[in-house]
Amino acid sequence: MAAVCAAFASRQLARSARNRLPQISRRGFLSTPFLTSTEPSTSSVDSPDTKSGPKVSFRPPPVKRGSLASGSIFADGEDFPKITTGGRTPKRRSEAAAEAEAQDGEAQTTIVDLSERDTASLERSLNPHPNRRARWQRKMIIRTIHRRGRLTRKEKIMQSERELSSKSHWFKTSVKKLGPLARQIAGKNIDEAILQMRYSKKKAARDVKAFLEQAKNEAIVSRGMGLGQAEAQAAATETAEGEAQVEVTAVATADAASPVTLTLKDGKRLVVTDPTSIYIAQAWVGRGPFGREASPRGRGNTHILRPPYTSISVILKEEKTRIREWQEREQKDIRRRKAKVWRQLPDRPLTMRNQYYAW
Repeated sequence: MAAVCAAFASRQLARSARNRLPQISRRGFLSTPFLTSTEPSTSSVDSPDTKSGPKVSFRPPPVKRGSLASGSIFADGEDFPKITTGGRTPKRRSEAAAEAEAQDGEAQTTIVDLSERDTASLERSLNPHPNRRARWQRKMIIRTIHRRGRLTRKEKIMQSERELSSKSHWFKTSVKKLGPLARQIAGKNIDEAILQMRYSKKKAARDVKAFLEQAKNEAIVSRGMGLGQAEAQAAATETAEGEAQVEVTAVATADAASPVTLTLKDGKRLVVTDPTSIYIAQAWVGRGPFGREASPRGRGNTHILRPPYTSISVILKEEKTRIREWQEREQKDIRRRKAKVWRQLPDRPLTMRNQYYAW
């Protein structure tokens, strides 16, 4: 063992004492400056453009400035002066040109009075099925004659009360997610329902809130709903021009200020201060079409997703409708209770009378 260690140590000493040759890498040996210094010159006359700096291997391409072609859609005549060779810049139109264009537009868009229009050309769009329309009109005339001009209960209610049916666009959500929101707002005042959707944690509540605001505006503009307090305030602020005006104003303010306490179908009590305020009578959801979306998966596979779309529909009514329904329920309950009252000796006419005893 000692002999082996001595031989290994002597070998290391011999290597350290040996003169080492300088190591030159292959890349450095074959580099361009080294070859240039070693290769003989091929030309007898040195070129004056020879530079001593390093050689640039890549230069960016020169920038080319373009210009508009003769038939370009962006070349709008000679009104735009050539400021640079690269293209044109817009310039403000003169007042004379603007006035001329306005006059030409007015001449082209002349509005014809409705009485002067040709009804024959509009007949196809206004009355696409003339035979069906004639049959329907005949049916309605016969119905009024049979009833002798008397209106049904449903027609009287439709003439005296206002309502609006509205349906939303397709929301990108499912029926299970939109159904609880519809049940939450059903039966509530429109302003309270909008407030509920504003502070709801549901994602679809934002779309429902925007839809309720749109439905409320449509009911106010197209049906005139929810304007009782505004009309009462306007009547109260107007100057009185006689006893009749004063009495009308007093009645309007009294009706607007007198609250009504009613009982709903579920047993809850509700205080109505404005009979013309809007509430949501019904709210339901409807299933819509299914979309198609790609879902990239592993190993080059792609799944097709079918996201559902759902809509929500509401029926808006005024509080006077709820008051009428409450009064009808109360009257029906009174009649039902009176029918159950038992009298020991009812006052009835005598029947089956004869000359013989009945015992």
